[in-house]
Amino acid sequence: MDRGAVTSWAEQAKKLKFHTQAFIDGKWADAASGKTFDAINPATNKVLAKVAACDKEDVDRAVKAARKAFNSGVWSKRQPGERKAILSKLADLILAHQDELALTDTLDMGKPITLTTTGDIPGSADTIRWYAEAIDKVYDEIAPAGHGNLAMIRREALGVIGCVVPWNYPFQMAVWKIAPALAAGNSVILKPAEQSPLSALKLAELAAEAGVPPGVFNVLPGFGETAGESIGRHMDVDCVGFTGSTEVGKYFLRYSAESNMKQVWLECGGKSPNLIFADCDDLEAAADASAFGIWGNQGEVCSANSRLLVEESIKDKFIALLRERAKGFQPGDPLDPATNMGSIVEARQTDKIMGYIEKGKAIASLVEGGKRLTLNGSDNFVTPTIFDNVKNNMVIAQEEIFGPVLSVISFKTEEEAVKIANDTIYGLAASIWSNNLKRVHRLTDVIQAGTVSVNCVDAGGNTVPFGGFKQSGIGRDLSLHAFDKYTNLKTVWVKYG
Repeated sequence: MDRGAVTSWAEQAKKLKFHTQAFIDGKWADAASGKTFDAINPATNKVLAKVAACDKEDVDRAVKAARKAFNSGVWSKRQPGERKAILSKLADLILAHQDELALTDTLDMGKPITLTTTGDIPGSADTIRWYAEAIDKVYDEIAPAGHGNLAMIRREALGVIGCVVPWNYPFQMAVWKIAPALAAGNSVILKPAEQSPLSALKLAELAAEAGVPPGVFNVLPGFGETAGESIGRHMDVDCVGFTGSTEVGKYFLRYSAESNMKQVWLECGGKSPNLIFADCDDLEAAADASAFGIWGNQGEVCSANSRLLVEESIKDKFIALLRERAKGFQPGDPLDPATNMGSIVEARQTDKIMGYIEKGKAIASLVEGGKRLTLNGSDNFVTPTIFDNVKNNMVIAQEEIFGPVLSVISFKTEEEAVKIANDTIYGLAASIWSNNLKRVHRLTDVIQAGTVSVNCVDAGGNTVPFGGFKQSGIGRDLSLHAFDKYTNLKTVWVKYG
């Protein structure tokens, strides 16, 4: 372990200054109530900052500012090339502040510094730049209408967008929502998770510096049952983009139905199957990817490959390969670049994970991990965990644990594997490991998931949509398809003949 590298990040952490107020109409502001909540580093249980706890009155202020900005046209009617230049500058500023942003997310939710520095933050800059470049390259349409008629199909910004995002990828999930929403010309109100509000507030500072006008981008830290619900029920919010649990996603559907029927786009839970067939010719690579697919980011990933479906003839061999890889995912100091698995985001989530592990011990075979560790004064650390002899109807195979817990389910035939893979309320992602080309195509036809990765796990990028089937959500993040969520289609028919 390079103690110098750890010390370097720890020293930088001491120098960090956090924004703690809401950002409304281009200004920093306390919550109207004056209330605050603690932003806590789960890896040490120390308070990082006291952050404004926004509520309905603050949402009202932000919506009023966002609507005023939208109606003025200061952003919504701005020339495409000008919006492109401002968002491109925002991408540059994110890279210029890369270490600060990475460190903020690592401190705020306990994820390894290597993930935030090499993945989350530079990936977010890429996403904003991608949507900036798309602004002047997405064309409207002319529909066939017959002689003497001109039928135009236009995309128009919706108006005021509420973006409610989770804590597992605080900065990146915020960017996935705001980048296409802003690129399309909307005004945005971002509500970060109460567990991880700090990088979103830094994003507000950078957006203003890049030239995003006042009122166009607002950030409201606060709790889901206060700020989040107020956004969901607001009569002047046109759309909510949400990433989080399926349970809370359903709340937003209800809020919409009980208010103004605002559009609601959901990216929710998952219980993704990872199918390993005996004809996979590189089980070592499959084991490497499978280990990261469940233990990367502490398993706090909606598309985590939490169900391992492995052909019976190679099950014992494959579990042995995974147990060997578990040694490289032992929990450690998130500020240590050698750490591959940091702390769970908070004590409540750690308790939930350990509850599932206890249930698993009673019904399946614990073959690896299952322990809660204390490091640096925090017990929010869980070792990589494997349960064998799991049946797909067991609670640990059906419910989203959102932690480093893997359920191993064996199968004998391809048909059995498909039946097990699809036997879930979720349909976010799936992986297939096989060198049989015909089998791969048969399976991708019938597996019910928004993304099916073949001989890899959790594949994706800015150019392809991300989202799920069934109770994993509605709509897609990333790619040009994300514009579908944040724009209205308008038909303009001109009869001239």
